[in-house]
Amino acid sequence: QELRPKSLDIKQEELGDMVEKEMASTSEAIEDAVRRIEEMMSQARSESSGVKLEVNERILNSCTDLMKAIRLLVLTSTNLQKEIVESGRGAATTQEFYAKNSRWTEGLISASKAVGWGATQLVESADRVVLHTGKYEELIVCSHEIAASTAQLVAASKVKAEKSSRNLARLQECSRNVNEMAANVVASTKSGQEQIEEKDTMDFSGMSLIKLKKEEMETQVKVLELEKRLEGERVRLGELRKQHYALAGTYEVAEDEEAKPAPAPRRGILKKPPLAQKP
Repeated sequence: QELRPKSLDIKQEELGDMVEKEMASTSEAIEDAVRRIEEMMSQARSESSGVKLEVNERILNSCTDLMKAIRLLVLTSTNLQKEIVESGRGAATTQEFYAKNSRWTEGLISASKAVGWGATQLVESADRVVLHTGKYEELIVCSHEIAASTAQLVAASKVKAEKSSRNLARLQECSRNVNEMAANVVASTKSGQEQIEEKDTMDFSGMSLIKLKKEEMETQVKVLELEKRLEGERVRLGELRKQHYALAGTYEVAEDEEAKPAPAPRRGILKKPPLAQKP
């Protein structure tokens, strides 16, 4: 009991309250995200036109659909948690059930936080893209993060749920819908990026041979620099993920296995030593 990892900032008796607060906070964050997207939509219609307006509307509409899917996911997850608590607590109180299953409860809180954080980051990235101060790649990364957080929330809920639970089936359907809407955000972002970049077509027809050669060499240098930077960023991403998994407890199983004493080797049939060779 002493060796089991404990939450650093939450006491066990407060876990039940934290679950309800986190789910409510996540729902509030999603509602706020929907309102902000609607405001961005009206702002984009008044400040942009043509291709840019078309791209912004398509991206923001896909973000709105994703937020609606997340909102339904959180609602269904809340209903499933109530069902799990009611069926599993017996004579204990809700607080006692959450405290008794503290590891599961902490996983549920972490997953809920991740979903709310992902929704907030998506809206902020969409805002910057519409204002032409952000990168389209940010939206794509946020969409992937939301899909991953959704899978985490479903996995945390599934641990204690009955296989025949209707709420679990609904939650899994909501998860598939979130993934589909996240994929739509990625698709609309990529197509919008290509559509905007097509406006700035590269025209080299007026360049001389010397000018073309110079541009070619400069571009080759830039490609090499970007490839080197890409390699470095991939290494950095790997180290970040390793540290993330370590903090999330992914290595706990491996550590437990290392802590176990190695099994004693089994005594096999003793072989006769080889006969000495005659000189």
